[in-house]
Amino acid sequence: MDSETGELAFLPLGGTGEIGMNLNLYRWREGKNEKWLAVDCGIGFGGSELPEVEVMMADPAFIAGRRDNLVGLVITHAHEDHIGAVAWLWPQLQCPVYCTPFAAAVLRRKLGENGLVNQVKVHVIQPGGAFDLKPFALRFLRLAHSIPEAQALAIDTPAGTVLHTGDWKLDANPLIGPPTDEAALAELGERGVLAIVCDSTNAMVEGHSGSELDVRRSLSALIRDLRGRVAVTCFASNVARMESVALAARDAGRSVAIVGRSLRNMDAAARECGYLKTLPPFLTEDDIDDVADDNILLLITGSQGEDRSALSRIARDDHPRVSLGEGDTVIYSSRMIPGNERAIGTVQDNLVRRGVRLMTDDDHLVHVSGHPARDELRRMYRLVKPRYAVPVHGEWRHLSAHAELAREAGATPFMMEDGDIITLWPNRPEITGSAPVGRLVLDGARLVPLKGEVMSARRRMLFNGIVVASIAVDQAGKLLGRPKVSAPGLLDPDDADTDRVAGDFAETLRDLPANLRRDDAALQDAARSALRRVLGRKLGKRPMVDVHLIRL
Repeated sequence: MDSETGELAFLPLGGTGEIGMNLNLYRWREGKNEKWLAVDCGIGFGGSELPEVEVMMADPAFIAGRRDNLVGLVITHAHEDHIGAVAWLWPQLQCPVYCTPFAAAVLRRKLGENGLVNQVKVHVIQPGGAFDLKPFALRFLRLAHSIPEAQALAIDTPAGTVLHTGDWKLDANPLIGPPTDEAALAELGERGVLAIVCDSTNAMVEGHSGSELDVRRSLSALIRDLRGRVAVTCFASNVARMESVALAARDAGRSVAIVGRSLRNMDAAARECGYLKTLPPFLTEDDIDDVADDNILLLITGSQGEDRSALSRIARDDHPRVSLGEGDTVIYSSRMIPGNERAIGTVQDNLVRRGVRLMTDDDHLVHVSGHPARDELRRMYRLVKPRYAVPVHGEWRHLSAHAELAREAGATPFMMEDGDIITLWPNRPEITGSAPVGRLVLDGARLVPLKGEVMSARRRMLFNGIVVASIAVDQAGKLLGRPKVSAPGLLDPDDADTDRVAGDFAETLRDLPANLRRDDAALQDAARSALRRVLGRKLGKRPMVDVHLIRL
């Protein structure tokens, strides 16, 4: 279905050169007419490099300015880094959304929390289903992953077919949902694939990612011999793992209670779509104390050390309903996401301090990855036989390792990062342009630019603190009384340095010219500068400063 006149391009606004915040765009252009297709819309986390940030997402401004030509947003699966930003960014996109039943169940809960459930048109496509968003003819291909109904997206265009894999692995026993549809991938490869845009998360890992079935067997054997309270923490979205934990608990004579909002939401979405139907309803936090310690298992959120998660609060002993202590066990059925090492270590230290025994994937088979290792990537390339490869969903070292493997498999790889526009057709692919990219930070119930003044000020306050001074002057600008200086996080109110700073500040203000002291704006600016100089001399720091001026 080659075209002699059109042009096909791919543009990631997020998720390439990083892990998380996936937001991908495809463009078909003929002459001055162009249509765009968006694939995935997810969040990322600040981590240790951005301690002032909890949740962030790609800035959609580029495609929001072209939303009249945006035919739709397709969600490959319901992980937060692929679906979590939809409820926040959709008001800028205003397009229909397409996803499988499970992803739709998860998304509707998120839209409901933001008051958008009746505004967003969500089209439910069955796994493996086909649909048209002209000029793109689309088909889902079933893949195994660590969440139900993960789908690759085959994008047929007048120039050829692109396979956008999303997240995937090869697992003969994924436990919930069917294995990866290798027959469909092979059929696609026989028809001809122009390019594959493919997951790179584990491109540096030799071998195979492992099977959920092996984890299920291991968890059952481990939990059977434990005494006291047992808690398992895992990614809330891993429904197969939730089922494995519940079955292991049943074999050990334990009832299962869910602790944490994200797990409760995922349990509800899974049961709505017919998953977990062989399991009785989970107990709630209120039921835990009614069950003997040797007969309870807690499924808890917080595997990545999130400060406000249930496990972090339990480790600090400030959870209102749940406690763990001497003789209890916590199993980390998850991997440590890079950047979260310190936060996870803090939680684990707090647990051990309370006498809790830890089990992790360092010494037990309690987790396997949901992403393909190198043997699985090689298998994908043998099945699909793409002409070109575009590694995505990874940092640069992952993308580079993936590109090397693609080249060995006979595909020509092309490295790119967020904002690069790669033209896939009509000639040999090449970077032909760029689009502005940025990050938006979720700050309470609003979005603010990561590089804007709000977050810049937050960073300065985080590392250098903030000092606020209040001064009262008469109409001539003469200082009335002594300035009041407040410096939380820098100076104790009863500290002698606080009094000395206030005194030096007052002396500096008295030296200001008389004409300047009669102008409010000029006096405030001069007072801020004076306060900065005093703090620099006294503390050797440059905190944010503000001066409140009262003229009497």
